[in-house]
Amino acid sequence: MSDKLMKYEEVTKNFDPVLGMEVHVELGTATKMFDWAPNTFGGDPNTNITPVSLGLPGCLPVVNKKAVEYAIRIGLALNCNIAEYCRFARKNYFYPDLTKAFQTSQYDEPICYDGWIDVELEDGEVFRVEIERAHMEEDAGKNTHIGGEDGRIQGADHSLVDYNRAGVPLVEIVTKPITGTGARAPEVAAAYVRTLRDIFRAIGVSEARMERGNVRADVNISLRAKPEDPMGTRTETKNVNSFRGIEKAVRYEMRRQGAVLSEGGQVIQETRHYHAADGTTSSGREKSDAEDYRYFPEPDLVPLAPSREWVEEIRKSLPEMPAVRRKRLQGEWGFTDIEMRDIVNAGAADLIEETVAAGASAAGARKWWMGEIARLAKQEEKDLEEMSITPAQVAELEGLLAEGKLNDKLAKQVIAGVLAGEGDPAAVVKARRLEVVSDTGALEAAVKQAIADNPDVVEKIKGGKMAAIGALIGPVMKATRGSADAGAVKELITKELGL
Repeated sequence: MSDKLMKYEEVTKNFDPVLGMEVHVELGTATKMFDWAPNTFGGDPNTNITPVSLGLPGCLPVVNKKAVEYAIRIGLALNCNIAEYCRFARKNYFYPDLTKAFQTSQYDEPICYDGWIDVELEDGEVFRVEIERAHMEEDAGKNTHIGGEDGRIQGADHSLVDYNRAGVPLVEIVTKPITGTGARAPEVAAAYVRTLRDIFRAIGVSEARMERGNVRADVNISLRAKPEDPMGTRTETKNVNSFRGIEKAVRYEMRRQGAVLSEGGQVIQETRHYHAADGTTSSGREKSDAEDYRYFPEPDLVPLAPSREWVEEIRKSLPEMPAVRRKRLQGEWGFTDIEMRDIVNAGAADLIEETVAAGASAAGARKWWMGEIARLAKQEEKDLEEMSITPAQVAELEGLLAEGKLNDKLAKQVIAGVLAGEGDPAAVVKARRLEVVSDTGALEAAVKQAIADNPDVVEKIKGGKMAAIGALIGPVMKATRGSADAGAVKELITKELGL
């Protein structure tokens, strides 16, 4: 790492951070923003395209009405004003993955403006983030760089372009400067994007799968000596698509900029690339200002004027917002504020709700998602939703426990088997022979053997030291490969000893 870094504690002691977030969400429409090409993830390169997708001469765009509806849904969910009149513009900039060499976007007349959302942090503190605008645009294609390290453009000898994503409808949400976060700036940035992701899913405008790039964040950060000082020079870390990545990118940039400023240097206004492998950023290109893009109204698209009646229809169709839903679920499940906050912070609310819907108890669903599965997710540095176990499988596991076919120790082995791709819980139990031993004769034999092998322990128990009974339960569990029920074993021991 070539960048000098200041200790994070020193940065927050000597500087005031200012955040700015630009979040792009791909809309889940059937077709693209301005043409009839299918809007689907994946597929062979350059198959989900039309002449409009490729910007061929003479091909005219047509606005996707469903995309406009989704943009309005987002605006309403973010407490924005919905413009009575707006229009598209051409953003002139060389995009190698947009063949027409400009992006159709919105500039001075966005469809949504002046909104806000409240963002709750892990300890319950709430930050209000003000929204500058939410505007519609199209996505670019995808470049694959060949010959460089880790697919990066640095060192590559050529690039391949896939235009399948070109023209996919996007909404970009731009915040006003986020101030007053102090040392919590990385947390606020990540929590803000998580809150947006939850809203996108709740209102049905996108799958919002960050690992697929459905949601991507450009993270702007600057430092100034005191809150009353003018804004510092910002950098923009592009296309970060994980919550951990957002937090790490903010923290790294604060440390890097702090080191630059403390040595009397100047921060360069530039875009930067985030590297997930080590949580660092590297220089991209000097950042252009809006006037450098030479925006002008798109001549091939008429202005949009969504009627107030249509906007109100959309407003009435909005579902329960995530924050309200969480309060309702907490009441239904009987969880404490701290328990519910932990669930939300872990991204487990949807998973637990689906597990309960599949037949599990709320307590059981929470126990496994927030316990063993969360432990394994942390070990693998994954979000819970990335783990290859479904709510239905967790509910099935809980059912096997309720039937007495598993104990907690065996259940953990079953989870490991499911995550290893060995099938549903019942199949893993059968294949690994993990079912709780219910043969009383076999248990009695194991208990008698444990008693015979440990006469000193038996004397302690008969002498009144009942805690020593654990020294007999252990050998029985070992003999049954952990498949005995500990409670049943204890009962058999006390019965055998005549206690």
